[in-house]
Amino acid sequence: MTDIIRLLPENLANQIAAGEVVQRPASVVKELLENSVDAQSTSVTLIIKDAGKQLIQVVDDGVGMTETDARMCFERHATSKIKTTEDLFRIRTMGFRGEAMASIAAVAQVELKTRPRGGELGTCLTIEGNEVVKQEPVAMAEGTVVSVKNLFFNVPARRNFLKTNPVEMRHVLDEFQRVALANPEIAFALYQNEVEVINLPAGKLSQRIVSVFGKDYKEQLASCEETTPFLTVRGYIGKPEFAKKSRGEQFFFVNNRFIKSQYLNHAVLTAYEGLLPKDSFPFYVLFLEIAPETIDINVHPTKTEIKFEDEKTVYAIVRAAVKQSLGLHNITPSLDFGADVNYIPLQPMKFPASMDFDTAPAQAPRASSAPSQATTFTSRASGGGSQPRETEREYFGSTPTREVSRATSEDSSLFPEEEDTFAAAGSVAGGSKTLQVHQKYLMVQVKSGLMVVDQQAAQERILYEKYSQALGKRTGASQQLLFPQTLQLSPADFSLVMELSEEFTALGFVFNDFGNNTLVVNGIPAEIPLRDERELIEGLLEQYKNNQSALKVDRQENLARAMAKRVASRLTGRLSDQEMNALVDRLFGCQVPNYTPGGQKTLVILKTEQLQDLFLRN
Repeated sequence: MTDIIRLLPENLANQIAAGEVVQRPASVVKELLENSVDAQSTSVTLIIKDAGKQLIQVVDDGVGMTETDARMCFERHATSKIKTTEDLFRIRTMGFRGEAMASIAAVAQVELKTRPRGGELGTCLTIEGNEVVKQEPVAMAEGTVVSVKNLFFNVPARRNFLKTNPVEMRHVLDEFQRVALANPEIAFALYQNEVEVINLPAGKLSQRIVSVFGKDYKEQLASCEETTPFLTVRGYIGKPEFAKKSRGEQFFFVNNRFIKSQYLNHAVLTAYEGLLPKDSFPFYVLFLEIAPETIDINVHPTKTEIKFEDEKTVYAIVRAAVKQSLGLHNITPSLDFGADVNYIPLQPMKFPASMDFDTAPAQAPRASSAPSQATTFTSRASGGGSQPRETEREYFGSTPTREVSRATSEDSSLFPEEEDTFAAAGSVAGGSKTLQVHQKYLMVQVKSGLMVVDQQAAQERILYEKYSQALGKRTGASQQLLFPQTLQLSPADFSLVMELSEEFTALGFVFNDFGNNTLVVNGIPAEIPLRDERELIEGLLEQYKNNQSALKVDRQENLARAMAKRVASRLTGRLSDQEMNALVDRLFGCQVPNYTPGGQKTLVILKTEQLQDLFLRN
């Protein structure tokens, strides 16, 4: 038998190794920015073209490199950060493995210009696919300029897997944002296609947060600081009333390195317990300073995961620090024992003497929990699906009905108990009046009993199907604003709007790019109340990002769900008789009227027998 195991060629081995470090343009941005931070820079500029596919250039004024170091930095496992095994557990720099530059050079055309502090001339090095093409002296300012061109030029399969420019640019912005937040003492600038997108002067952390996220954050910041011999926590948290539906603006930095940790995130949420609205998440930027030997950051190639030697203590300190900050800023609720409160004694209810309390009330019917996916609205006709669906026709009354498809994007099963409920509902009683309760629920008499409709959930189902159709056919209608609204977004949100511009137009939004991450909104979808267009768009983006992290659906489905949920929250309040009847009719005209896209019930049927049981009538 012949030998079959052999060493891979160096260039192939480098390309394979690069796949762990360089996954997309944002990976290159992260590595180059962190190198500039390690080089003690005071100013860093990032230049991007074609979302990083054509050019990624980082210019800094750091310590620079000698001619020998410039050549060595592209060798695999060549690093200035560690020398011994012990150094691996005392790391305070961003990089340490000596893989980033070699990995980048393996899959791109790289030009490095660097001049050390005190040096007369710099060095220019050109590399393609780990092969040195040119090396020569160059006149330049002190510092380093790294230009990465034509990423994945020699690995076309990897290049084909890259997403659209707006998506890739959003990932670049995320990495830029994290490095900028971690180092507020360094000035950062970002240029996209020769246009300045972000300019962050050096300053304090609070100034950097406001510069990155917008002036609105100035009001919601609460400082957080706790010092112990084991761990130091500092940073800012958001006030509960500013909580959002998405987790996007939550940042943990351990020894200035951005990390992701569900465990620590739970510690913060626990501190907010009882203060946040349902399904809302607070803003926070927290820095943890801990002895390097008590953590392990060499867990994942991206270095965003970390292991703590004593996780429970870290959890307790973070939770206590956040809770103390909420208390110091008078955010946590407190009892005022000095207040003059007149308590009214409770009066006992008076019942007729003939009422019999010995009989135990009948057990209320079991409330079926809302399934994760919506169910279809069908009837159980005897003899199979081919038989006439008389029950369904009777339920809809004179309204024309259509065969409901079971192959919608959200239907996968039919629950018998739900099917029984609707089959037994019967038709709406002739001449019955719809009644609105607490401006939230609609009550309608049906032949089998009483139907209660959740007004907002019904609106969400109706709007979801409307927007899904508009996105599919590109037929959304618009209403023009009398006075166009100017809306300034964060760079990440602006990039998301540009990515979804076709879908926004299909829904009925009309806007123009005004430059500097600003939109001029000229129109919004028809039938939406004209008030606070800024809140509408920001809320829609927030809901979209929240769905993106929680659901695995395409962007049209995601946007239809997000739009329906945000607009439905506006369509509340008192309705006229005509509006109530129209809402019920439109709900029954939906393909899946009994559940929202997220699985919440839109209506409940209380049978006559159930009502009788409530009043102990047999």
